[in-house]
Amino acid sequence: MTHAYKGIWPVAPTPFHDDGSLDLDGMKRVLDCIIDQQADGICILANFSEQFLLSDAERGVLARLCLEHVAGRVPVIVTISHFATQIALERAQRAKELGADIVMMMPPYHGALLKGNAGQTF
Repeated sequence: MTHAYKGIWPVAPTPFHDDGSLDLDGMKRVLDCIIDQQADGICILANFSEQFLLSDAERGVLARLCLEHVAGRVPVIVTISHFATQIALERAQRAKELGADIVMMMPPYHGALLKGNAGQTF
């Protein structure tokens, strides 16, 4: 089946408790709010979702929670970005297994053009 993906796809922010732990009930409220505002889809685990603060275990919890809670009401993009190709591939496979509609891979940007020189001394 071919889908025409268009419209508004906001990035869902990840809410945290004061102690830094994930606010899972808050995450459900964020998703419901975005859907209630008639977004055409939702993107999770992107930069605005504080992806760089999340452990792999937390990413897994959020991906599962978001996809189960949205439950097909709108399509979901799961961001799989990582500096290591193998980790990005594993994240893509996991997103597919959980039912993601789309995955998004943003290229590394910090130090992306830096190249090491084994013979160089500092």
